[in-house]
Amino acid sequence: MLTSLALIFLTGLLLASLFEKLKLPRIIGMLLAGILLGPYVLNLLDDSVLSISSDLRQIALIIILIKAGLSLNLSDLKKVGRPAILISFVPATFEIIGYVLLAPTLLGISKIEAAVMGSVLAAVSPAVVIPRMVQLMETNYGTEKSIPQLIMAGASCDDIFVIVLFSTFSSMAQGGSANIMDFVNIPVSILLGIVIGAMIGYLLALFFETCHKQEHSIRSSLKVLILLSLAFLCMALENRLKGIVAISGLLAVVSMACVVKLKSPIDVTNRLSLKFGKLWIAAEILLFVLVGAAVDIRYTMQAGIAAVAMILLALVFRAVGVCLCMTKTSLNFKERLFCVIAYLPKATVQAAIGSVPLSMGLACGQIVLSVAVLAILITAPLGAIGIDRTYKKLLVITHHLQK
Repeated sequence: MLTSLALIFLTGLLLASLFEKLKLPRIIGMLLAGILLGPYVLNLLDDSVLSISSDLRQIALIIILIKAGLSLNLSDLKKVGRPAILISFVPATFEIIGYVLLAPTLLGISKIEAAVMGSVLAAVSPAVVIPRMVQLMETNYGTEKSIPQLIMAGASCDDIFVIVLFSTFSSMAQGGSANIMDFVNIPVSILLGIVIGAMIGYLLALFFETCHKQEHSIRSSLKVLILLSLAFLCMALENRLKGIVAISGLLAVVSMACVVKLKSPIDVTNRLSLKFGKLWIAAEILLFVLVGAAVDIRYTMQAGIAAVAMILLALVFRAVGVCLCMTKTSLNFKERLFCVIAYLPKATVQAAIGSVPLSMGLACGQIVLSVAVLAILITAPLGAIGIDRTYKKLLVITHHLQK
């Protein structure tokens, strides 16, 4: 395991630095490092690491979600209003519709199989999007109209919506029927996640304040450990209560961090944000290298031109959905274009559930996995490059907030 972790960090850093020198996003180098090290190319990673890969990726995602929550201003999010709700499900719905309409013709699959494929492919990647939105908030790009906050909120809810649809469509493809409770669980999951996270965050901020008043001040490093541990428990709670009541662990984590920021002195939250920023340096490498390792490159060759065309056409449907969410807002054309670009990348959800239809024995399993792998390789770099290269041109920087 130690050798595998050393290879992950060293190769990930090396290729990330190389791509950075080529003026390309570091994430591409990390994904490539994972593909090369993974079981489908050089097979240099130990089975003990691969067996806990999903858990390690989840830990890395939790770190950036806490960092995001500590950077998020709730008043800004409230100001966004309706678009923040719409963007959490409308673009994904449009993309799934694109697959249902076009995939039967382009890929020769049935409508329900196209819906399964669409639900695998429709989720935006919070791992790609959220770190970049945090960076924009820290540098004040687009913050006057709360654009990074809008995209971050949508990316957090989008995955819940899509995964619920995936479980419903895959059940129907196996000969089952749609369960109305699956759809009821979407708003329940979001609401409970926010409420539970907010309660934990409030109690945690109260605990930190009490310790400070009693001159038993807790060091920032210990606060980081406490925050991380509670975030892990939020995720564990989601898994433990699955089938009983739906809770979004990811939203609980963001909500907890938001309330800690709201109820704690600014110097405390700034120090915590700085600490999590340092943790993200290692977590980012771990996350994207392991996502790359989960990608079976062999399936990309089988997908063909029709799969590439399907992915790109579905992104057009997704773009229409994003634009629809922005109607009757103060965003201009450039800002709306940025929202479309920021909502392109796919990686984490596709790596996690892309192989599930195949393991379920569905006839479409092979083609779904092939298209999912191809979508990661196309859209993760496309979205990352798009965000990194366009935000200075498309978004307005809030000068009066600059140091």
